[in-house]
Amino acid sequence: MNRPLIYGNTPTFLHASSVAKDLAQAANYHATIYGVPWEGAVTWGAYTGCELGPKVIRQCSERYSGYLPELDDIDVLSHYSLADAGDVSTIPADVPATMETIQSFASSLWASGTFPVGLGGDHGITYPVVRALGETTGKKIGIIHIDAHFDNNDESMGDEFGRGSPFARMYEYEQVRNESLVHLGIHGPRNKAVNGRSAKEAGAVTITIDKIRSAPDLKAFAKEVYDIAADGTDEVYLSICSDILDYAYNPGGPADANGLHPEQLLTLIHEFGSYGVCGMDFVEVYPQQDQNDFSSHFVTLAILYVLAGRLKKEGKA
Repeated sequence: MNRPLIYGNTPTFLHASSVAKDLAQAANYHATIYGVPWEGAVTWGAYTGCELGPKVIRQCSERYSGYLPELDDIDVLSHYSLADAGDVSTIPADVPATMETIQSFASSLWASGTFPVGLGGDHGITYPVVRALGETTGKKIGIIHIDAHFDNNDESMGDEFGRGSPFARMYEYEQVRNESLVHLGIHGPRNKAVNGRSAKEAGAVTITIDKIRSAPDLKAFAKEVYDIAADGTDEVYLSICSDILDYAYNPGGPADANGLHPEQLLTLIHEFGSYGVCGMDFVEVYPQQDQNDFSSHFVTLAILYVLAGRLKKEGKA
């Protein structure tokens, strides 16, 4: 089979066209995938390897088309053209330089007008991506942060840009409206009391997992969440950590119990897509601990559900 490659034997995501050598070409595509193979400070012993996420997610995507019969028979790829911009060049020994490189790379995509989709990498990548949006457009930003954890520590193992700290940095960033930053799905004792207090003091909105489960209508609930993120802002960004899923459904992610079922997550993000999120990332996938790459496979489905939501907003689904 003649397939486009992004590097080595790694295919482009969902057979997308490669724009890695000229990011300006992303302007010619509806959505552009890019990888950030970055892992900063490791938070749990030998629990590592998410820098392999972009490569394995792309490899898993080869299996799929864009057709979703369960969503009114929509074929995403018959309506949307996809590009793959390759990976950000990271520098393992230099965190500040890597953050600057991620921001510069993301700025090129935001400037192109495409819908950027980032593949992590750890959650530290989200701050420079959001900062790039603010610096490029000057717009006020709301964020829907779907995660088991707040990720708002002031620093992570001495790293202010570590995986446990991106939302502390976003609290400080003037283009993010903190009252429109929604921590959605928070649960479990890997959070600490200081995390909840920090979110409250910053003015961010916390919606715990029990609120999702108790919602009588998940689609109506999604609209309520989106409206919080959209209030007083120009753009809403979506960031998804794999550990929002219960570990039964996320073998390649952090070991967190009491998480969502995939159907709940897919319903929420499809609705968020239909209301108009401007871009997204999916982070914290660890292929080395996932023999069958189930978590990497799920990322393709999640991205297609968001894109299908955008098609719904545009009246094409």
